[in-house]
Amino acid sequence: MNQRLEAQFAFLLEADRLRRIERQNLILDCSRRENSAEHSWHLALYALVLAPFAGPEVTITRVIQMLLLHDLVEIDAGDHPIDADVDWQAVAQAEQAAASRLFGLLPSDQGAELLALWHEFEQAESPDARFAKHLDHCQPIFQTLYGASPLPDHIEVVHGNLFGGRAAALEQGLPEAYHHALSVLGEATDKDCSALTQRLPFLNEADALKTVLRATWIGDGTRPENSAEHSWHIMLYGWILSEHAKAEINISRVINMLLLHDIVEVDAGDAPIHGTQSPQAQQAQEALEQAAADRLFGLLPAPQSEEFRTLWDEFEAARSPDAVFAKAIDRVQPVLLNLLNGGGSWLEYDVSFEQVQSRVGVKVTRGAPAVWSYVENRIAPWFEENQKP
Repeated sequence: MNQRLEAQFAFLLEADRLRRIERQNLILDCSRRENSAEHSWHLALYALVLAPFAGPEVTITRVIQMLLLHDLVEIDAGDHPIDADVDWQAVAQAEQAAASRLFGLLPSDQGAELLALWHEFEQAESPDARFAKHLDHCQPIFQTLYGASPLPDHIEVVHGNLFGGRAAALEQGLPEAYHHALSVLGEATDKDCSALTQRLPFLNEADALKTVLRATWIGDGTRPENSAEHSWHIMLYGWILSEHAKAEINISRVINMLLLHDIVEVDAGDAPIHGTQSPQAQQAQEALEQAAADRLFGLLPAPQSEEFRTLWDEFEAARSPDAVFAKAIDRVQPVLLNLLNGGGSWLEYDVSFEQVQSRVGVKVTRGAPAVWSYVENRIAPWFEENQKP
């Protein structure tokens, strides 16, 4: 068991490096470039929200899983803008080598499964892969077109992408996205895109999660992680570690919970687990999150608004097996990041080993006892060395 967990965590901690890969496009407020980890989270959200546009043969959970891992190869191969003058054959070879290395970190059965899923996405021949590709093509377009102050050359890239570029396939595969993009560019179109446009406010508001900073720092210790990339990382954690759940779980529901669980922080901000909060402050934070859930999920049309809100409420209540496991995963990921970056928020908040056990270990043990047993053994030496007498 420990060897299997060792391999799984080796992969998950290596995946953290995707946060350092900058993309060409900007986040919606145009304050900085987007990184590939938060991009992958946003694509997963696009998949869940735009599921009604997928054909009946499409399995949305597989689409989300493809999008969670599709850019991991950029850790080794880098990101290459679609308008860049590069040797695309060499890029493809580099990505193949990266996929073999990264997925090879996992236990052989899981590594083979993820590598096959990555190849399926790249080949874009299955219904799931084609829909995932369409989302990968349309999300950067809308992020640019709805940006606070998009760069003129980025608008030109969007235009060229729609007219003859890879996004031209949206005209057949996701016509509402294609025609709405044309209309935003000022092109004439008579396509009714209302089913799509009534969902874009939620997707655009969610982009702000990329600006919500958490107490935990990324693995290399250079900056705090944000809540969008955190959500991506714990979705990957939940998927890879699902076999260690204490009770039988539905991994599709767990992944969706983790995808949505921090959306409320767009309005309410993040409340650090090791921060000192009075009962009154905790109640105030909960009220902020409830109001945020009302507003944000209320941006979606029915029945999605009710479905997403119900799933978020279930996660918060942490009574169902799915929610208990999702909460466990939400707690364990920051622990591994702190260990990776030399202490992180443990140092900032002067956290003891006993506090980690009571604030984190109890909840992780509820959902995944074998995972906490492994993690506890990993972090104990750090606290023995760094704990104040």
